Amino acid sequence: MATSGISRNSDVVMYYCCTICKTERSVEIDADFYCEKCLKYFCRTCINSHRQHGWWFYKESPYGKDKIRKWPLSKKMETSLLICIIHKREKLTMFCPDHNHLCCSQCVELIHRRCLQVTPLPQAASGKSTNFKNLSVRTENTLSQMKQCQTYQEDRMMSLKVSYKEHERLIVDGLRVNIVSYLRQCETSTVNTTHEYMQYPISEMREKIKYLLADFEKSTIKEKKEELNLKQAPLKVVRNSCIRLHYELFHLHVAIPKVLGKELSFIASKKCLENIQQSNIFIKENFPNHVFTVNGKSVHNVKMPSESSACHITAVCALPNGQVLVADYYNERVKLLNQQYQVVSHLDVRDGFIHDMCLITPTEVAVAMSKYEVQFITVSQSQIAKGRNLKLQHRCRGIAHNQGDLYICSGTALYKFTLSGELVCRLYEDSSADLTVFKCAVSPTGDRLYITSHWQHKLLTLARDGTLLATYTNPALVYPSGLHVTPAGQVLVCGAWSHTVLQVDREGESKLANLATWGDGVRWPESCVHLLLTDVGDKHDAEDGRKDGRTEGPTDNAKTISLRLWRGMIKTTAPLLPLDLRPQRFCLALKRDVIAALMLLSFSKTEYHILNSP
Repeated sequence: MATSGISRNSDVVMYYCCTICKTERSVEIDADFYCEKCLKYFCRTCINSHRQHGWWFYKESPYGKDKIRKWPLSKKMETSLLICIIHKREKLTMFCPDHNHLCCSQCVELIHRRCLQVTPLPQAASGKSTNFKNLSVRTENTLSQMKQCQTYQEDRMMSLKVSYKEHERLIVDGLRVNIVSYLRQCETSTVNTTHEYMQYPISEMREKIKYLLADFEKSTIKEKKEELNLKQAPLKVVRNSCIRLHYELFHLHVAIPKVLGKELSFIASKKCLENIQQSNIFIKENFPNHVFTVNGKSVHNVKMPSESSACHITAVCALPNGQVLVADYYNERVKLLNQQYQVVSHLDVRDGFIHDMCLITPTEVAVAMSKYEVQFITVSQSQIAKGRNLKLQHRCRGIAHNQGDLYICSGTALYKFTLSGELVCRLYEDSSADLTVFKCAVSPTGDRLYITSHWQHKLLTLARDGTLLATYTNPALVYPSGLHVTPAGQVLVCGAWSHTVLQVDREGESKLANLATWGDGVRWPESCVHLLLTDVGDKHDAEDGRKDGRTEGPTDNAKTISLRLWRGMIKTTAPLLPLDLRPQRFCLALKRDVIAALMLLSFSKTEYHILNSP
């Protein structure tokens, strides 16, 4: 794992600095490479001019940040470990078990004077040893969440910029259209009667309006840019804090295995725990779980006229082009739906029942079959075709894919495979009953795995190495089945016998919202999936921007607002908003023969509670 770059103006201690920049230019630049042959560090600029080892040097010798664990422990890191984080000039000498804090002499005198169990560091380090495996898991999870928080802030900044550009263009274009239209009316009504008299005034008027328009554009750009900068400023502060906290925790994480001596190892582990706690508080304050609320719904029957059996939908899979695949358990076939949720083709799989599906590439899908195998299918030009298959030594009840790894639930265990079918490891097992490991889903960064334990009515959250992090139960979650994680990390889980679809927080510890219930027509839901919005350029848009009655709620987005503004149906545009606040579409296996397309809006927890308060 590599860290983000740190600017030279940052107050973060750079533990690895470019040797050339420091010795020749007296400038500290964060190093990107380490050469074990000359025992020097290099930034990206200096590595290009370092040809001492020839071409072989570039291929074999330098360790980049992706191999930073092979770099030696830096003197700066070793020194910083011994320094108090509160009193920067004091060395750590004591440990307070009451507060679980490392202390210098100033800390003891000012903060821990009344603590009874303050002990010298050598004595504290000789006590109970740290569980470094658990510490590593906690650190990896926190680092991943910090990276998500950073990405989230950057996405919001970019979304604001896109919204700003669109907002500005709409205002200017609308003014331009009105002025041009007015001039044409003037020319048409007067040029035939007093052409010679009116020609100069009209030309003068045109030049004057062009000048005003240019001035308007400049003032509008300036005002909107100031507004954009004001809105982006707090996001930049949070983003920079994410980078700083990630950098510090990552380097502590990397340093711990290299530290020699029990006392220094004890200090490094305690500082790592303190950083984890600080980072988790920061994440909770700045990376809220966004809660969905249903803003519209449409229902579609996907049973084919030729089918005699009911259509029992066990899995739903969305393709990037807006099409949807549904698995029909009883009729043993996969159906392809277009963007209007109409069946356009199907593929019969008579060699077993379909339990689950997951997307591998934009055109390839993995299908979990009942006969101990994974069948790959491809979708091209609205046609489905069979591809390769993987034979397994166990059942295949659930399946998920993330970054080239395939996760398969056997009913009692979770296995990790490569896409070629090679078993990597068994991540988790519970043989106490059947279907303890039923269906699975993976967070976008791969740091969390979510499992439904069907007969036990539980949702389990695992670390990437299979360590159990959380267990969630709720009366509204009975016999949980399918689950889904959105690209933003929101967790949705279906309660088959409670007839519910719930949103759970990223930690898998608490419910955020009931998205659909029996009152909404939900019956034994087994699968749900996030769909890409395809409103832009959709030829089915009505003139007011709605979807020809196919959705019961409003579906305005940037494109429909633009369309309605241009046609004069609305007079002003909305204020600058990040694009992650736009409606999102989900497909849900509602009941037999039927799927539902839900239009959801995303809010922070505070906004959600305000909206849903009496």
